[in-house]
Amino acid sequence: MKLILFDVDGTLMDSQHMICAAMDMAWRGQGLPCPPPEAVRAIIGLSLANAMETLAAGRDHPIDALVTGYKDAFLTMRQAGIWKAPLYPGARAAIDRLRLRDDCVLGVATGKSRRGVAAMVETHGLEGVFATVQTADTAPSKPDPGMVLHAMRETGIAAENSVVIGDTVFDMEMAKNAGASAIGVAWGYHPVADLHEAGARSVIDDFAALDAALLALWPSSEKASAHA
Repeated sequence: MKLILFDVDGTLMDSQHMICAAMDMAWRGQGLPCPPPEAVRAIIGLSLANAMETLAAGRDHPIDALVTGYKDAFLTMRQAGIWKAPLYPGARAAIDRLRLRDDCVLGVATGKSRRGVAAMVETHGLEGVFATVQTADTAPSKPDPGMVLHAMRETGIAAENSVVIGDTVFDMEMAKNAGASAIGVAWGYHPVADLHEAGARSVIDDFAALDAALLALWPSSEKASAHA
């Protein structure tokens, strides 16, 4: 069996506008200027407290209050019905293809909260898709390997048969730190060259290329894929 762990923000879901809006609300709520959008995009993928600390850059900012403000902002947007974070083109089709294979287990490893993942699952009709869901609620922030290690233990699948699909160097380094493989995506929030440098086995330009990237990673899976 193969374990395929997807990052969420910047990989499956284009959520940068929602993240930047919530971040702006959180910082303004503390009377502070929000960091520019490019700085916010650069920390997407980290757990929330780590992200705020990185954005604060050592300044004496109220990290706990910023975290709470961000969570409250997201909840407000969801309750107002303005939570709009679409899946990237081809994401659903790729997931559906992999679900049909009898040699694959799908999971999520994300810096989002479990509540955030639940919102994505409900919004996009992904109930029952992911056998393991690893979030910032129960694991250290990427690039710590905890999320991947927990997913491997939960599914009983070894590191050599596990891969992380992600858009940031945090994803690539997390996979490497866990002894797993990593495949980068070019449409997310970190430059392609940085993904390669961080350990990506390959970087795909669209979801249509994912099957070939997985086959290159695990050539022996071709027979199982063709059977499915």
